[in-house]
Amino acid sequence: MIVLPAVRAFAEARQGLAGSIQMQSTTPRADVALLTDHRYAAAEAAADDWYLGNILADDRLLIAALADRGVSAMRLDWSRADVDWSQFRVTVFRTTWDYFDRPAEFATWLGAVEHQTRVCNPPSTIRWNMDKHYLADLASLGIPVVRSRYVERGSRETLHDLLDETGWEEAVIKPCISGAARHTYRVNRRTAAAIEPTVRRLLAVESLMLQPFERAIIGEGEDALMVFGGRFSHAVRKRAQPGDFRVQDDHGGTVHQYEASDEQISLAERAMAACSPTPVYGRVDMVRDNDGRLAIMELELIEPELWLRHHAPAAAAFAAAISVL
Repeated sequence: MIVLPAVRAFAEARQGLAGSIQMQSTTPRADVALLTDHRYAAAEAAADDWYLGNILADDRLLIAALADRGVSAMRLDWSRADVDWSQFRVTVFRTTWDYFDRPAEFATWLGAVEHQTRVCNPPSTIRWNMDKHYLADLASLGIPVVRSRYVERGSRETLHDLLDETGWEEAVIKPCISGAARHTYRVNRRTAAAIEPTVRRLLAVESLMLQPFERAIIGEGEDALMVFGGRFSHAVRKRAQPGDFRVQDDHGGTVHQYEASDEQISLAERAMAACSPTPVYGRVDMVRDNDGRLAIMELELIEPELWLRHHAPAAAAFAAAISVL
């Protein structure tokens, strides 16, 4: 992903804010803690580390926007044992991209921290959004989502059974608690046997979900709409690299500027409004399904990448939503 020149200049201009981006070695003090994980806790990125560079660019924009409102902020690894979280007015999840690899530890941490400081988004929202069963809740509220068949932990159903039951010629199977396309597989009747042993191992310890393979993913791509305080901010389009279907940049996917349609904006805001309470911030990923219907793929309310660097005014909208907490 490319950091646009204007955004880069703005980020660099703000980089000198006292304490704005530094990870502290002593008990930190600031109004807001921006939560990351240990892999991205560095204050600077190496010249060839575009991934961390993008993370820092977004966080610098947000920290600067908060500073403009008189709110101090700093970045911290959520799992640091030496942090007194009560020192912060609010903690905001940003790039905690390891929580799905250690969900039990994360849940324990969240249960403790919610009694020490305000958590954003709220703990009830975090717990609900961690498990992709939430898509069934959205569907029950009339929000169009990609069709999903849940396969619960311990199930003996095979992939062939599931494909026969659903009638889907091709599907995607993945864990209900996951991220960054962890254990996400494209499957059809020819490939099911090869993937089945992995599915058996996963079902021994967690629940999975099967969804039809949406052909638009490898055609148009997947659209991500950012929403702050219930209002649409900006959008990007994510595309998989040739020969793949995963749009995450971890797997070679690319991100492109995109102008969302009125229909998409309406759906994104409706989906956020369907949540209780309304999320302070989040991302709505959507696609045209195989029937041509606009449908939600994911509602990212825990640690969404927001591409503030692609739309600098979004940092001010995000900061405004945080500042009133």
